[in-house]
Amino acid sequence: MAQDLALAQSHAFSLSRILMVPITLFKSGDEFGVLPSDELDDEDDLEIVHEYVPGGSH
Repeated sequence: MAQDLALAQSHAFSLSRILMVPITLFKSGDEFGVLPSDELDDEDDLEIVHEYVPGGSH
């Protein structure tokens, strides 16, 4: 988790391009995190900020 949005965005974009899977950038409390989109549950109490799709624009 990171408190810097720009850092989290950079990591999410890079992960999406490296792993070639959609990556979701989310906020939980006052921190940001990234996970492969298919690992997020509907039950998670997270605020979705953006989804990075490989080959798409960010």
